[in-house]
Amino acid sequence: MKATDLPLLSSVSRPTIHPDGTRAVTAVSRPDLDADRVVGQLWSVNLDGSGAHRITRGVSDSSPRFSPDGALLAFVRSLGDGPGQLHIMAANGGEALQVTDQKLGITAWRWSPDSHRIAFTAAVADEGRYGTVANLGQGAEPPRRISTLKYRSNGFGYTIDRRRHVFLVDVPHIDDEPPYAAAPSAQDPMPEPVVSIPEPRRLTEGDFDHGDLAFSPDGSTLAVVSARHPDRDLDLANNVFEIDLSGAGDSRPEAVQVTGQHRRYSISRIGYGPGGDLWFVGGDLGEHGVDFVGRGNQLWLRDAPGEAVRLLTDPSMVDLDGELTVTTDGALVHALTRGRAQLWQITREGTVAVVVADEVVVHSTDSLGGAIVVGYTAPASMGELGLITPQGLHPLTDFSAALRGTGVTPLDELSITSRDGGEVHGWVLTPVDQEEPHPVLLVIHGGPFTQWEVAFFDEAQVYVDAGYAVVMCNPRGSAGYGEAHGRAIRHRMGTVDFTDVMDFLEGALARHPMLDGARVGVMGGSYGGYLTAWIIAHDHRFAGAIVERGYLDPEAFVGTSDIGSFFSDEYTGTDPHRMREQSPQAVAGQVTTPTLVIHSEDDLRCPLGQGERYYAALKRNGVEAELLIFPGENHELSRSGRPRHRLQRFEAVLDWWSRYLPSTANPGH
Repeated sequence: MKATDLPLLSSVSRPTIHPDGTRAVTAVSRPDLDADRVVGQLWSVNLDGSGAHRITRGVSDSSPRFSPDGALLAFVRSLGDGPGQLHIMAANGGEALQVTDQKLGITAWRWSPDSHRIAFTAAVADEGRYGTVANLGQGAEPPRRISTLKYRSNGFGYTIDRRRHVFLVDVPHIDDEPPYAAAPSAQDPMPEPVVSIPEPRRLTEGDFDHGDLAFSPDGSTLAVVSARHPDRDLDLANNVFEIDLSGAGDSRPEAVQVTGQHRRYSISRIGYGPGGDLWFVGGDLGEHGVDFVGRGNQLWLRDAPGEAVRLLTDPSMVDLDGELTVTTDGALVHALTRGRAQLWQITREGTVAVVVADEVVVHSTDSLGGAIVVGYTAPASMGELGLITPQGLHPLTDFSAALRGTGVTPLDELSITSRDGGEVHGWVLTPVDQEEPHPVLLVIHGGPFTQWEVAFFDEAQVYVDAGYAVVMCNPRGSAGYGEAHGRAIRHRMGTVDFTDVMDFLEGALARHPMLDGARVGVMGGSYGGYLTAWIIAHDHRFAGAIVERGYLDPEAFVGTSDIGSFFSDEYTGTDPHRMREQSPQAVAGQVTTPTLVIHSEDDLRCPLGQGERYYAALKRNGVEAELLIFPGENHELSRSGRPRHRLQRFEAVLDWWSRYLPSTANPGH
């Protein structure tokens, strides 16, 4: 794969199975360089394996779900550059009908069991902000008075003046005649404009955000995830609230909290079982609600109203990715395991059956009437749908055929023993059809509680095509290897994670004679930027380095990052001396390696100042360094930024390596 092949990176959304069991629908999206945006439409995929075809023509259609009665298909469509709005269409095709007109778009949404209503969340702007007053620009808005620690979110911006609230809307009849605009007359020269979009009923209010939604089996109750406890600004906890929908009128129903009396959770997904049992996926945040380091998501169950929640998985070994599909037999979840994401079926008793354990990463699931369809990525695919059969995972699509045509380098899995006797697990990719030893790029993942996976990774493939061997591992601090592994670097960043990465590099060099140990570069983003900056301050073997969107100064992180109120406290601690002992900024004076610092202007997760201060320290110390700033981008540039910026980033990265670590395919100037 070359950098210019970005438009071939097709990914799939969560599938939705039609109640007749014959087909599923998914959204297929990809970056488009001409449009300079991600584009995508809905595709119908036959479950008998006979093919797939596009069923919508929007520029950006996503999040499809069939109505429970199978008559309608609802999805989110972005019109032009506007926010996403809910639309419906007949399940067998036809023109889409717009259902919402929220000024800032909608986020989560769910069908009611009777298919007559849809619940959704949408950000509600304070009056006078975000275009609620005509011709009042952002720069002319009144000042924001901040009284909380948490008030912004990366990729979204300010949160305190546009809370996400819950709405309920009646589904219009898809086959009704459309309304027609009234013509002016002498008696009424300016008739009222026709409004054809139904008015939703707002269910929540207050200074709270709301997340995932779920209807009870009879549709009388709506569950929603929210943080409403008094000290919510000081912790990461949230809870499930239930809203009684049986009342009539426009009054706001009471939201009753049903989980928080048991412990402090970080809940991502919820769902009801057919008997009214409530399931959710989330982490246990400990006594004070902030102990998140290395704690994976778990599966929990409330059997009946008023009963205590039960934990069904083992926190010491299990790390779920946050997704949940409730079935008649229990729940389907995705378990992160050594670079894979397996599909597990878990019963009410906590019995686990591994449904998919292939060399794949399952990222989304739907189940209906015994059929299970998953969305997954694989070593040679960015995203496909597959049907679960008695023989295992059966692919239904091949959206990455053109991508494979560019040439996909296989992963060579490797485990080495670290200097203190532990295992370090990862992968090596090497260029094909080249006889001389290859220069090496040590690539470090973010997080740190994430994992390199067996899934197709566009960056590694681009670097291999450019003539570099790529070395990637999951050091201590990573997800997918148990809680002790993930928590090993708490208040010890730059210790065992540093030695694990370096030991894996040494092991890869020893086992692969075509890797040139005398020509090595190092790079990483976010936490990977942190560890890259830490490495080059303590090991000077590298020909060059790229520090991207890095967590570089733990002290300056507090009060500037959207997670600054808790991240540094939990990872590096609060003692100033100990924080400096784990700070790349504090040891920047030890760096001699030529370093490219890449950052995004609107990054609220690792703010631009983190990169600017680090770059300035390098320059003031005489290090060959450059700073590359991308306007209009946030922390997710390399994954979901504008396609042209993503291409320009690749070009800058390859240009840097051509100067300081040239290869046969990427020669120096």
